[in-house]
Amino acid sequence: MSLRSKIVSTFKLHGLSLRSEATAYLLEALDGLSGGDVKHWLTRFIETIQKKPLKSGALSRDVIEAVVEECGVGTSADDNNAFLVIDAFSVPKLSYSTDRKKFLVDDGKYSIHGSSEDKARLFCDRYTVLYQRTHRHELFSNPVLGSGTSVAKYQLHPVEYLLSLSSLLGNCLVFGMIAQLKEGTYFLEDSTGSVEMDISTSEFHTGLFTENCFVLAEGVYEDKLFHVTALGFPPPEPSAYSRSYFGNVNFFGGPSTVSCKASAQYEKMEKENPDAALVVLSDVWLDQVTTLDKLKVLFTGFMEAPPAVFVFCGSFCSMPSGPKYYQALKDGFKALADLIGDYPTLLERTRFVFVPGPADPGPGNVIPRPPLPEVFTQQLTSQVPLASFASNPCRVQYCSKEIVIFREDIMNKMCRNCIRLPSDDVDLPTHLVKTLESQAHLCPLPLHVRPVYWTKDHALHLYPLPDLVILADKFDPFTVNSQTGCTFVNPGSFARSDFQFKVCFPFKGEVQDSKIP
Repeated sequence: MSLRSKIVSTFKLHGLSLRSEATAYLLEALDGLSGGDVKHWLTRFIETIQKKPLKSGALSRDVIEAVVEECGVGTSADDNNAFLVIDAFSVPKLSYSTDRKKFLVDDGKYSIHGSSEDKARLFCDRYTVLYQRTHRHELFSNPVLGSGTSVAKYQLHPVEYLLSLSSLLGNCLVFGMIAQLKEGTYFLEDSTGSVEMDISTSEFHTGLFTENCFVLAEGVYEDKLFHVTALGFPPPEPSAYSRSYFGNVNFFGGPSTVSCKASAQYEKMEKENPDAALVVLSDVWLDQVTTLDKLKVLFTGFMEAPPAVFVFCGSFCSMPSGPKYYQALKDGFKALADLIGDYPTLLERTRFVFVPGPADPGPGNVIPRPPLPEVFTQQLTSQVPLASFASNPCRVQYCSKEIVIFREDIMNKMCRNCIRLPSDDVDLPTHLVKTLESQAHLCPLPLHVRPVYWTKDHALHLYPLPDLVILADKFDPFTVNSQTGCTFVNPGSFARSDFQFKVCFPFKGEVQDSKIP
């Protein structure tokens, strides 16, 4: 059988067809391989294609090229894309299709100032992502006949199930969002309806429970009131498990159509430089002479072994906004540029990423925030070629590692808006991390507490979970290694906490606490 016949028959066997240009491309890619290798690669191609959100069974050359690139046949990673700073406004929007059980790219053109439909879609998208993840969990998925599993199974009910009951029923488990539809009264809401809750005697599991959080509520429905006995978050899901189910779809962003984790070349590059470090600082007040002096000590310490990246998070000026504020900020960045110029090894080999803080100039107090205006940064970018001014939040791809950076005093806001503050011995960072990874969102606060652009809410999603989440917060520094494999880091306030910072090693998965004396 000829190579062309093998290719065409293999795809037909799985209900797929190839356009002529796609067939020609595969013939070129597989030319010269032995019969066994051809069979191996065709099997790989089919498995990869079946995990993709296809719109048609007739495959074009673009689709086949993406699959061949993902599987690594005759392709190599682009060194220029090994390190990427991904703007929040360019993060791809993927919507979960309940019919096809896949994530599909949403190519719609949305205005940054959305309509009321966009606000509703924001919560629907959050609900759909979390529901499909929870429903696939071993505690809630349907048992497989003959599996012999002894794991107890729980059945999830929609809110409309409670509303339809005409008689008292035992404990029910409902998945929905906490909402305060009447002042002082909490409701559980999903896409089918809402029901009033009584949480006066509820047992709260680990986490910081606020309005607009999605929860699993267990209790008894009686007299049009859901008496909740236990309230917990939906279980988070390790990134590897999510990707095994949805394939190598690029949720993270960047020029590639496939996830960076599918690249063997990127993994090889990481292994060749296992000590590559990210140095993370927050509240870098450039108008303070003391801060610049400490940065000089920091740069001197790293001069012999330059890190891969310095991440500087705002706010970048200590004084409140006023007549002298803007000039002080410009002068601060110029002073930093001059300081970096005194260290040629850092200037040539280290990248600098700047993330705006809450007091930095920008278009209002809504997230995501765009990068700092060029009027403040052009002096530094002209002197430091490897400097990048990012949005807040932003995403960083370092080889095969995915890193999310968010500058927000999220701990204080979550605690202030909690339905009930934790009273157990678990520390607050653990509660915060449990909340964020369970909600798969960087900021699950009510929109009136922390406004979000409705059409850009997907840029705050944490699904699948990245390798590292940097929460630049003025709260005390912490590092939490989650059981999901994701690490959450807060470097603390550099200017307020005796010049503390964090050094992260992406390949090793290690984080070091550091301080400048």
